[in-house]
Amino acid sequence: MSEVYSNVQSVTQAATKKYLFPFILVCSLFFLWAFLHNLNPILIPHLKKACQLTDTQSAFIDSSVYLGYFLIAMPAGFYMHKFGYKNGILLGLALFAAGYLLFIPAASTRNYMFFLAALFVIASGATFLETVANPYVSILGDKKTSEQRLNFAQSFNGLGAVIAPILGGQFILSGIEHTKEEFQKLSATGQLDSYLQSEANTVKIPALIMALVVIGVALLFFFTRLPEVKEPDAEAHGTEFSPKVLRHSHVKWAVIAQFFYVGAQVGVGSFFIRFSRFVMDMPEKQAAYWWGYIAMAGFMVGRFTGTFLMRYIKPAKLLSLYAVINILLLTLALASKGYVAVYAVMAVPFFMSIMFPTIFALGIKELGEETKMASSLLVMSIIGGAFAPLLMGYISDKTGGNMQIAYIVPLLCFVVVLYYGWNGYKIKTH
Repeated sequence: MSEVYSNVQSVTQAATKKYLFPFILVCSLFFLWAFLHNLNPILIPHLKKACQLTDTQSAFIDSSVYLGYFLIAMPAGFYMHKFGYKNGILLGLALFAAGYLLFIPAASTRNYMFFLAALFVIASGATFLETVANPYVSILGDKKTSEQRLNFAQSFNGLGAVIAPILGGQFILSGIEHTKEEFQKLSATGQLDSYLQSEANTVKIPALIMALVVIGVALLFFFTRLPEVKEPDAEAHGTEFSPKVLRHSHVKWAVIAQFFYVGAQVGVGSFFIRFSRFVMDMPEKQAAYWWGYIAMAGFMVGRFTGTFLMRYIKPAKLLSLYAVINILLLTLALASKGYVAVYAVMAVPFFMSIMFPTIFALGIKELGEETKMASSLLVMSIIGGAFAPLLMGYISDKTGGNMQIAYIVPLLCFVVVLYYGWNGYKIKTH
């Protein structure tokens, strides 16, 4: 706890007293959007069952979320550029709440496309929040400690990552897992439709509660005055909102690295329940609890630990080291069975924890007003989270449900992250 306290103290000291309360308030957003991403490992097996989907079809849950990020990131960046940070946050929270409210009719109709549309709307809101919050936090203080500050703020994302699968496992997953033969018996007796509808209905109350929480946060932001901070060196770099920012090598490689990192993160988590079932026949509720209590707890602790370690180790070097460790862990997960394979995958989130904020902070360094455009592109690169699960689901379906071999996909993604931490982050002068 002393290390966590010292992290809090050092990071908050980096922001001036003027910016301290806005910094704390914006940190709450990191907690919120964690629910969207970390409920997906629950929704994928749940809707696979309720809507009778294949692995590939269930992977479209991730795809709809990350397609939202890809399509909305540029409009979100432009909106923020034109109307400011606070208005971007308010619009993002409004979309976020609306998407969760759409879950209720989606569950009533048990229409999978309706669910995907609701997730797209939520993701659109989250895109606004991430496009605004990441750069906003990074410039609320000394630019030399921007990586530490962003990692600290992202620690609240880690807290949400712990709570989401635990609550989802408790209130969404029923724990009832029928075999094909049992499904056939239910169909023959006319009970199948009733059972599937009861499964779909379990998402209604959690979605309503989440929508009300988001509305409450939106009201808090509405009545709070947030300072409009100016990016350092804005005059030197100009104010053009243009993809020309990719002329900077470190921005271009950050976008590429973020694409593959998010693909790895989403792939590792989204199919953990299916992976655990394959390698050791673990029940879905137990796998959900393990992912929440152990893996995501490790993710949260990793954020705080990473913030502390960056006081002594350069962020890019720590990024490279963690990428190597994850490559080794996933190699072990591919080569073993039982508890060893499951433990190896559960260890990965601890070392993933610093990757998104570190790549983000390194990618927007020394950009001035172009930070907003770079932020939009980095959020767009989250589309990697749409492709990796689809590829993993396809591999599983083509190999007779072998979800273990599908984990070669996130392993290869971490190789790209390793390159970024080794060389791609370097700022090249023109």
